[in-house]
Amino acid sequence: VITMQVEQTGGIADCIFCKIAAGEIPTRKVYEDDAVLAFHDVNPKAEVHFLLIPKQHVVSLAHCSADDEAMLGQLMLLVPRLAAEQGLSNGFKTAINTGRGGGQEVFHLHVHVYACRIDWPCY
Repeated sequence: VITMQVEQTGGIADCIFCKIAAGEIPTRKVYEDDAVLAFHDVNPKAEVHFLLIPKQHVVSLAHCSADDEAMLGQLMLLVPRLAAEQGLSNGFKTAINTGRGGGQEVFHLHVHVYACRIDWPCY
C-alpha cells in the first residue's frame, strides 16, 4: 500500500489533505475530532460543498480493507449530521471519486457533500 501511496501522491509528505489535517494549511473547518476532519471545499461546486477526510492517509476507497470499516462508518455517519448543521436538512448529495478514471484529483480518501437543488446541476 505504501508503494501505491507514493506513486499516486508523490509521497505522503506531499499530500495536501495530510497537510490540512496536520494544521499546516489553513482551512474553513466544519468538524474535527481525533480521526476525521471536515472542511469547506476551496473550489465549491454548489452553494454548500464540504469534504470529510480521515486524518490518517488512505489513498482511496479502493485501498480500504476490512481494517478500515470503523473509519468508513464514522465518515458516513457524520455526513447527515454535518449536512444538517450546514443547512442541508432537505437533502444533499455525496460522492467519493476513486482513482484517476473516477475523477479523483487528490489521492487521499475524501467524501464530497454537496447542496443539491432541483434548479442546480448535481455534480
